[in-house]
Amino acid sequence: MSNPNGDDPERNSLSGRLSRYARVGAQASVAAAKFAGSRALGSVDHKATAADLKAMLGGLKGPMMKVAQMLATIPEALPEEYAQELMQLQAAAPAMGWPFVRRRMMAELGADWERKFHSFEREAAAAASLGQVHRAVGLDGAKLAAKLQYPDMASAVEADVQQLKLLLSVYKRMDKAIDPSDMVDEIGARLREELDYFREAAHIRLYSRFFEGHDGIRIPQVVDGLSTKRLLTMNWLDGRPMLSFKDGPLADRNRLATQMFQAWWLPFANLAVIHGDPHLGNYTVAPDLALNLLDYGCIRTFNPNFVGGVVDLYHAMLRNDGDLAVHAFETWGFKGLSRETIETLSIWARFIYAPMLEDRVRTIANGVEPGQYGRREAFEVHSRLRKHGPVKPPREFVFMDRAAIGLGGVFLHLGAELNFHTLFNQAIDGFRLDTVAARQQDAFAAAGVPLPQ
Repeated sequence: MSNPNGDDPERNSLSGRLSRYARVGAQASVAAAKFAGSRALGSVDHKATAADLKAMLGGLKGPMMKVAQMLATIPEALPEEYAQELMQLQAAAPAMGWPFVRRRMMAELGADWERKFHSFEREAAAAASLGQVHRAVGLDGAKLAAKLQYPDMASAVEADVQQLKLLLSVYKRMDKAIDPSDMVDEIGARLREELDYFREAAHIRLYSRFFEGHDGIRIPQVVDGLSTKRLLTMNWLDGRPMLSFKDGPLADRNRLATQMFQAWWLPFANLAVIHGDPHLGNYTVAPDLALNLLDYGCIRTFNPNFVGGVVDLYHAMLRNDGDLAVHAFETWGFKGLSRETIETLSIWARFIYAPMLEDRVRTIANGVEPGQYGRREAFEVHSRLRKHGPVKPPREFVFMDRAAIGLGGVFLHLGAELNFHTLFNQAIDGFRLDTVAARQQDAFAAAGVPLPQ
């Protein structure tokens, strides 16, 4: 890759953060003042306050939108009123125009950057909150995807995460069911990782090696000579959107759902790592119905003990073993749990594990819209914690739950009918903590991925 050890002119800077503070600080301060004022008056209208928050954030783009949307898709993070409003926000920033793109590419690959491609499309094929993707063709004729990061993103991430901490510190005083402070820290940590395309390239190598020989799951290949810390060039994987198959034959939909299950659970059970962003835009379907996994910015790695807790809780639910369930919660880092809190957390656990506990072909859930998957159970948990809480979920739960809910939403979109019990047991077959730890260490070292702290 180019310039791996060079100076970083776009590192997180004081001037960059101050500039971003000026753009978003007013909205955050007004929102915080309204929250505090409503609480002081003793009449918190959560529905109206949530609508105000959406309106105040609605004009912002970039990391703040991505953070707000992440919180909205984590079922236990926010009450229903806030989640519903924030889910309506749009995270994508306007695509950079060609003069801007040309300057950015010159900064990453040098003044002669265009000579390193046979062709490079001026219009972005896709734009998101942190960067945009351009189609290109390499000098060897290979079709490529060039992912180019927007400028000054490091400063924007730091500024926006701090502003969100301000809002949530006030919210925490209004609603004591869940302490979200660790959630914001976790999201901030993952966003910082997502800005490092060297790290994303390592994640691609990790998944490529793991799924080598798996006919149903395709991983892009990184073009090292055309990649930097803020430019990631990969081979282009042709495919159709996942949702274009939702009215297709059940056999095709079941095949895609099975591949989605394996793409998520197999790396988790064997390497303690998950693909943490369930957005449907991160998957396409190849002409032969293989699943293309496209984005590796949001990859969450765990200590193998966390995977052990997941397996223990599954067996606890299967055998109705309360002591093993408590052990699993404590393994994850929950502390000082009362009987009422354990019963409340078990509501969520039974919901997540329900499809895997029944040894039969079934849908992931009956009579539930994809966007509502997990919402009813999360609302019940949140209501109970308002009485028996507060609880401070461990950081690891943020992307674990977010990805699990996203995966369930995909299964609902596809209307898949699978034996999830069999698929899950195939994934955890022969599970041993020491084996996972050894596999993780070897695979991460080979791919150049840092081990979790």
